[in-house]
Amino acid sequence: MQDTEIPREISQESGTRSLFFSHGTTSQEKNKFPICDTYNFIPPVAITSQTYLSLRTAMYHSVWRTVFTLFEHWDNQKRETWATPETDEDVEDAVGLRMDVLGYGCTDHQCARLANAPGMDVHAFTLHERPIPECKRDHSYVEAGMGDPNGDIPSRWCHGCDQLNEFLAGLDLLVITLPLTSLTRGMIAREQFQTLGKRNSFVGNVGRGPIVNTDDLVDALNNGTIRGAAVDVTDPEPLSAGHPLWEAKNVIITPHVGGNSTQYSKRVLKVLARNLKNIAEGKELINKVNKSLSY
Repeated sequence: MQDTEIPREISQESGTRSLFFSHGTTSQEKNKFPICDTYNFIPPVAITSQTYLSLRTAMYHSVWRTVFTLFEHWDNQKRETWATPETDEDVEDAVGLRMDVLGYGCTDHQCARLANAPGMDVHAFTLHERPIPECKRDHSYVEAGMGDPNGDIPSRWCHGCDQLNEFLAGLDLLVITLPLTSLTRGMIAREQFQTLGKRNSFVGNVGRGPIVNTDDLVDALNNGTIRGAAVDVTDPEPLSAGHPLWEAKNVIITPHVGGNSTQYSKRVLKVLARNLKNIAEGKELINKVNKSLSY
């Protein structure tokens, strides 16, 4: 999508009364006007970097081994030492590994693109069926050349809670970006971790903390049921001092900073400009929230 200028013919009256964004919008406004999400665009580098870290960690089999290896190379560089590893088979090749994404929205599209580049197989899960190609298309804001606008990357699609455990079977990396609703709260719990444990999978959550049962996550980490986890969101949030998740094995925790970006405000304005232009031309708004689904 090219940069869009706000049309001069749109009055302040039409712009402010016809278009509302979800951040800071009151419940009364939400019921009266269409809501457009300011966050449903190609995710900033923090989210995709965390997904990359999850990928690397899944390939190294351990969070701390990944971190240690990076720092080891850095220390050797400072010492001007060329230290050859004892083996060249200490990293699992990404080709043929499988990444599953829970919720195939805009963020997932970029995560899928990232995983697909080194040869990973990508499966997608949505709450509702997308049976035809048009349903799989992404009509939200997207930067040119980014994401998966046609939904072409996933080799398999699943939908609905009754297919969840089947979807989770056999994957290497699970990326969670679902919104928090009554259907998704507690979606990943002990039963799902047992399924993930069959391949000692790695879990990354950049969606919402309560989608994952935290107590069950801690148990799965400490028992070695799953390989590890990288979480940008937690339940509770913020995570209090002394919470067992801080000390769980093979976990990396970041304080809900996955959305941080120097380009965030610029992209918000691009979404706004496109929607003001669409209003002037009588077209449908982009990034429109489905109030009945709460996302």
